[in-house]
Amino acid sequence: MLYTLFDWLHKLGMPGSGMFHYISVRSALAFVFALVISICCGKPFVRMMKRRQIGEEIRDLGLEGQSSKAGTPTMGGILIIAAILVPALLFCQLNNVYVLLMIFTVVWLGGLGFMDDYIKVFKKNKEGLSPRKKLIGQIILGLVVGAVMYFHPAAVICEKNSTANAMTPIESALQVENQANAETPQIFGEPHQSHKTTIPFFKNHEMDYSAITRWMGDETGKWSFLFFIPIIVFIIAAVSNGANLTDGLDGLATGTTSIIAVGIAILAYVSGNVVFANYLDIMYIPNIGELVIFVSAVIGGCLGFYWWNCYPAQVFMGDTGSLMLGGIVAVSCVIIRKELLIPILCGIYLAQSISVIMQVSYFKYTKKKYGEGRRIFLMAPLHHHYQKKGMHESKIVQRFIIVSLLLVVLTVVTLKIR
Repeated sequence: MLYTLFDWLHKLGMPGSGMFHYISVRSALAFVFALVISICCGKPFVRMMKRRQIGEEIRDLGLEGQSSKAGTPTMGGILIIAAILVPALLFCQLNNVYVLLMIFTVVWLGGLGFMDDYIKVFKKNKEGLSPRKKLIGQIILGLVVGAVMYFHPAAVICEKNSTANAMTPIESALQVENQANAETPQIFGEPHQSHKTTIPFFKNHEMDYSAITRWMGDETGKWSFLFFIPIIVFIIAAVSNGANLTDGLDGLATGTTSIIAVGIAILAYVSGNVVFANYLDIMYIPNIGELVIFVSAVIGGCLGFYWWNCYPAQVFMGDTGSLMLGGIVAVSCVIIRKELLIPILCGIYLAQSISVIMQVSYFKYTKKKYGEGRRIFLMAPLHHHYQKKGMHESKIVQRFIIVSLLLVVLTVVTLKIR
């Protein structure tokens, strides 16, 4: 909204209004606005939830400090949603297809998580929304995102011309500098729809989803959406559930997600910048810069919520926040065509999910074979295993955050390793 206003003022010649054309300026404003909203609205939100006695019911898992969490206000994901959407609506270009996809993701998964929390809190049903219904909601989001990324004419990329690939790094850098003001620099080809994604660690190699169906005689790849969209559905469901599993200790999901979001913002920025895309030898994605502004709001919203959610937590995000944050991470990676980096970038989510899968599978296997279920971990997800070992939850959270930071740095470094 404000972008449109200041763009109009800039055309009228108002001094200083042109600063809104810069992604860096709008990203900084989105971050600050989101941070202020989540911090300033946190205290009245907690008071309101306590006054209405809307608190978390804690199951007895035999964990240290668990009983003290009973009655802590939940559904704090509403704060994060507000902190993300308000700056996004103010500072992003709302006609950008990627921004619209992200807004839809926030509203859709936020609503799905809210339904789960509502059933738990107000209906007093500890099971909440059934796993099948959650999965259906995630599948619907995956279908929408996959269809838009595959069919929408604005979901395009630019690849280097064959002549540019033959240039030395210095020659290509000079050509980019000379053409920096061009709408589509000649070193990159014309924008076109493509179903390619970046393969980490390999230079000049991208995976083309359309190649999957060539064994069927589909040389044009017109049926590749039958594989592309299910893969996107799987990614969104897996990452969203991974974030949900990570939300088990005070500040864990918020802290790790904010760091992951910083990595996504960096990846989005270099993918939408001609100079960096040329230097790192990655595909250039037009108009992806608006995603940097949106993700900056996510970072600010998460850090502001962390103010109230760090140990000892004064409010929990609930599924309203965890499902939504996981969805944001997954959809963002799909949009910037870096979904193959998710296992590294979201290593904490992955470890949490794998620990649960291993625990459940091994328990069922041993129960069937020996008549008694056995466990690999003391408790799953993984953070509860360390709690059972006697480690304080604050120490677990800080160490997980440090590991997440290392994984994000490694993810960004993979671009240069290529």
